[in-house]
Amino acid sequence: MSGLSDAILGRRALLAALAVWSSGVGQASARGGRPVQVVATTGMVGDLVSAIAGDRAALHMMLGPGVDPHLYRATRADLERLLRADLVLANGLGLEGRLAETFARVARAGKSVLAVAETLPEQDLIAVADAPGAFDPHVWMDPSLWAKAAEPVAQALIRLDPAGEMLFRRNLETLRADVTAIDGYAATAIATIPANARVLITAHDAFAYFGRRYGLAVMGIQGLSTETEAGLRRIADLVELVVAGRIPAIFAETSVPDRNLRALIEGAAARGHRVVLGGTLFSDSMGQPGTYEGTYLGMLDHNVTTIVRALGGEAPARGFSGRLAGAR
Repeated sequence: MSGLSDAILGRRALLAALAVWSSGVGQASARGGRPVQVVATTGMVGDLVSAIAGDRAALHMMLGPGVDPHLYRATRADLERLLRADLVLANGLGLEGRLAETFARVARAGKSVLAVAETLPEQDLIAVADAPGAFDPHVWMDPSLWAKAAEPVAQALIRLDPAGEMLFRRNLETLRADVTAIDGYAATAIATIPANARVLITAHDAFAYFGRRYGLAVMGIQGLSTETEAGLRRIADLVELVVAGRIPAIFAETSVPDRNLRALIEGAAARGHRVVLGGTLFSDSMGQPGTYEGTYLGMLDHNVTTIVRALGGEAPARGFSGRLAGAR
C-alpha cells in the first residue's frame, strides 16, 4: 500500500476514533486524584502535554528521538499502555499510518483518543494534490498552527482533570507566548537569507508548512511519507535545480537515512557545483529528552538557525535560546 493511501486510511480511522471521543471524558473521579495518564505518539505532541499539564499528567511518548512515525508499528507493550491510559494523543492526518487501526481499537475500548492535527480547520491544512481527502500531516512546522492545536489538548486535559483548569489555561497562555516569540524569531532570521538561496531541500517532504509560513521554496527527495521511495528521475531533477540555482546547501533529517542526499551531492559535483550538507534537521521527531532540542521550541530553534546559517543568512550565536533566556 502506498504512503498516500495509508495517510488517507489513517485519517479515516482516527476520525472514527474521534467519534467515540466522548466515551472516555468523564473519568476524573475514577482517577482518585492521581495524575492524568497520557500516551502521546510523537515528541511534538508530548511537548504540548508537558507544557500545559506539567506534573498533573504522567506522560509516556511512544516514539522516541530518531523514530520514523510513518513506519512505526505498535508493540504488545504499546497496546497495553494505550489501554491503561486516560488520554491518547496522536498527530493524525496519516502521520502514524501504521497505527491507525491500533488507535481505533483503543477508542472502541472506551479510551479518549484525540488526533491533534485533525482539530485544525481544513482551510489551514495543505492538501495532497494527487490524493483527494488527504492532507500534509506535518502541521507542527508552522508554529501558528501548532499554537492552535494546543487548545484542544488543554480542553481534553480539563475534561479529565477539572481541578487543574486554572493551571492548564495559564500554562496554555505561556505556551502561546513562547510560540509567538519563536515564530517572530524565525521570520526575522529567515528574511536575512539571500532571496536566490531561499530554497530548502530535505530528505523527505516534511517542511511544506514551514516553507509556506516563512517564504521558502521547499522540496523533499522523498514524498510526504518515508514509505515513498525516491526515484532516479526525482534525484536528477533536484540535481538540475541545485546546479542551476547555485544552491549552497541541502539538509539531512534525524529520522531519515541520508543516502539520497549523498547521491544528490555527488550528482551536483559531477556537474561542477559544490553543494554541502548544511546540517541535520529535526522533522518527524525531536531531540533527546532533557535537552533543549528535545523541546518543541528547541527543535524549531535548531532548525531555523541551522537553515539560516547554511543558506547564507544571519542568526545570533545562540539562536532563539539567547533571546528566550534574556526574556526570563
